[in-house]
Amino acid sequence: MDLKGSDAESKVDKAHNVEKDLDHVALGEVHDIGANLYVEAEQLSSEELEREGAKVLHLLDWRIMPILYVTYVIQFLDKLSLNYASAYSLIPDLGLEGQRYSWVAAIFNFGYLFWAIPANLLIQKLPVAKYMGGMLLTWSILVIAHIGAKNYAGILVLRFLLGMAEAGVSPCMMVITSMFYKRSEQPLRMAIWLSANGMATMVGALLGFGLGHSHNTNLHSWQLIFLTIGLLNFVCGCVFLALMPDSPSSARFLTHRQKVVAVRRVAENMIGVKTKQIKLGQGIEALYDVKVLCCGGIGIACGVINGAAIVPICGIIATYVPNSRCLVLAVVSLIPFGGLLGIRFTSLDHRWTLVGCTWLQYIIGAPVIVSWNILSTNVAGHTKRAVANGIWFTLYAAGNVAGANIFFAREAPRYYSGLTGLLVCYAGMIILALMVYGAMRWENARRDKRLLAENIGTEDVASKAILDGFKDMTDMESKHFRYAL
Repeated sequence: MDLKGSDAESKVDKAHNVEKDLDHVALGEVHDIGANLYVEAEQLSSEELEREGAKVLHLLDWRIMPILYVTYVIQFLDKLSLNYASAYSLIPDLGLEGQRYSWVAAIFNFGYLFWAIPANLLIQKLPVAKYMGGMLLTWSILVIAHIGAKNYAGILVLRFLLGMAEAGVSPCMMVITSMFYKRSEQPLRMAIWLSANGMATMVGALLGFGLGHSHNTNLHSWQLIFLTIGLLNFVCGCVFLALMPDSPSSARFLTHRQKVVAVRRVAENMIGVKTKQIKLGQGIEALYDVKVLCCGGIGIACGVINGAAIVPICGIIATYVPNSRCLVLAVVSLIPFGGLLGIRFTSLDHRWTLVGCTWLQYIIGAPVIVSWNILSTNVAGHTKRAVANGIWFTLYAAGNVAGANIFFAREAPRYYSGLTGLLVCYAGMIILALMVYGAMRWENARRDKRLLAENIGTEDVASKAILDGFKDMTDMESKHFRYAL
């Protein structure tokens, strides 16, 4: 008996059945860009997928992650550029005394808020790497254009447009990460590129100091800062466009077989790779999905607090401890919450206690990255994900605006209103994280119970969930989808 021949025939039959299942998607709908490669992947054995998948993961880590990390360093430099420029003659040169400077800083968030949802819908509609590269180039031109700002009105317009250009960057990086990595691998990768904020702060401080003390030029120090950061962004945008693929199927550094393996790996995420069709129903579904709304609430709280990060540690925990995302989010919010209570009730005489409590505030980046990962791994349906991401970033921008207005000068040095607002935000994040955990755990259990009654095996559920993802079904529509807690 020819066992090898029988196995080969079985694989071909399985691939044929998968292809037929995918082809029953209604005529005229846009096909998932990874569907054809997934059909080919069904002819590979589990041993082949495991062995070659490790090599593909290694390639992705060395080709995708460095680009994302450097890009995030450069883009975060721009957020700091206004602070560095204001340390020199920017304010008197452009007449930004008093509240005017505060509005120049704040209007960036209004531009971000205005464009967050359209940006995420464009990410779905357009090739993601090309869209992001285009935004990086647009952004760099806007930063360089700051050199020509002559007055308050001019820099207001530039900062608003800059906020619009920046609105798609983090969502693009989330989408790229979810297209190339399995859901179990995403928390650590997201944490790594978000931790680039810390590197940007160090590089930016050195850059700002050096450029601020450069006097052999016709440009003011603040103009030199914008020019340098703008040029860095321009180079970064060009490199990004040249090297970053739009999807596994267009990655030039992968062979055809490696592309097949890459798509098969991420098929386990149960969300397909990408479809370009906008579906109104999915957008509406995002508006009443409990987990989307809870993550949106976390987004506005993060915006109000808006601090720095020890995110890699949380990324490691969320990656290697199964079903720990929501609990990590709750615990990591509890730490700065305790620190704020210490600040609120400790007298000014105990300075080192206050310093210690203040240090506990520098982990807010962790709730940001974990809530992003909850959305990227638990929201299926590409339009629904675009709207869900748009909601998060819209509310985050709104939180940034609100957070700048809860500290009142008359309450210095204790700022009781501001501290109360921050305590409410942290408490809210803890409650919302536990709500998301409870809702997804209950839904998983309900679906498992129904399938057990129907005598459907675990392997069949996983296979059907993958196919549902390639058909662009939402997590609510696909009864085979399982949530990652």
